[in-house]
Amino acid sequence: MGFFTGRVTFLRFAVGGQAPRQFDDEQLDRLREFAAGRQTVAAADGVEAGWSAGKSVLDLDFDLAKNVINDTLHFDLRVDTDRLPGDLLKAYYEADLTALARDNPSGFASAKQKREAKESAQDRLQQEAKDGRFKKRKCTPVLWDRATNEVLFGAASAAQVDRFSDLFARTFGLPLELLTAGRQAERTAASLRLAVPTDDASAFVPGTGTEVAWVPGGGSDFLGNEYLLWLWFLTDTDTDTVALSDGSEVTLMPTRTLSLDCPRGVTGSETIASEGPTRLPEARRAVQAGKLPRKMGLTLVRHAEQYDLTLHAETLAVGSCKMPALPDDVTEARAKLDERADQLRELLETLDLLYARFLAVRLSAGWAGELTRVQRWLAGAEQRAA
Repeated sequence: MGFFTGRVTFLRFAVGGQAPRQFDDEQLDRLREFAAGRQTVAAADGVEAGWSAGKSVLDLDFDLAKNVINDTLHFDLRVDTDRLPGDLLKAYYEADLTALARDNPSGFASAKQKREAKESAQDRLQQEAKDGRFKKRKCTPVLWDRATNEVLFGAASAAQVDRFSDLFARTFGLPLELLTAGRQAERTAASLRLAVPTDDASAFVPGTGTEVAWVPGGGSDFLGNEYLLWLWFLTDTDTDTVALSDGSEVTLMPTRTLSLDCPRGVTGSETIASEGPTRLPEARRAVQAGKLPRKMGLTLVRHAEQYDLTLHAETLAVGSCKMPALPDDVTEARAKLDERADQLRELLETLDLLYARFLAVRLSAGWAGELTRVQRWLAGAEQRAA
């Protein structure tokens, strides 16, 4: 059941247009119309995409009781790919070529016979593929929350984003917008009445410049890299507890993994795995050399609920998040699903409030002073107070 069991991974999308008044048979009928395996023509790359109902790759039984949970619509994107085995193709080719060239006086196959053998081997394999024996099916969970009109797509990579967005738009008639670090900053800045920088990443290390290679052509997704570095700075120098705008607090700790990359594309990348990666000297040396965080493991605690996750900088994708245990008094199966949906909403709220806390500093006139503190910290002149 995707988002309702185990760890969760997702990218976030805003849905264009109005949210449905409720999820009902109208949405399920649209999912049935674009269900996996019902396309008559595959895409140009030979890949077919459709929806499945969530229990397995072959589950196409969409049902209100199963797919609508606590005001969310839950289903899967199924991608079917034909992967013809190259070793079998070669075997068929060799067998056909031997048969064609058996009576040749020279003992060798002609160029024409080689072409014929190749064509016959491909035709034979394609005929066998029609029954689906070589088809690879992969499902990615999708969760559409009506309350926020956002969609969670269960992947941290953007590899299937275009395919997913296109199919969603054709199914429901609504566009999707990936909520990257830059786009989230724009949405938050509008409420804070602040301006978002588009091409002036901060120079944390003097002399390294302000260009970020993985944000080509401008844009503000580099704010995600600065956000992770700011969290690192905060926990190393000030405090591991951050006051949020709603009056609550979140306690955070970098943990498990840290990936850094050179924004100029010069000194390469580095990945550090440790219980406390930001505490290791090699991590500090990497960022002192000008590298920026691309991915960081975090433990977050808010309202006594703990989340262990990996946060990707530019996309703000959440990877492999361990959700809190369900309360002991929640015992019924349906109640457990409803509670899990609420936990996901709580996680998203926590992430949004923490990012907004950073943006309130980053987009304000006080950022120059904060940047100076970060630079002093990187130079070793500022340490956490006892």
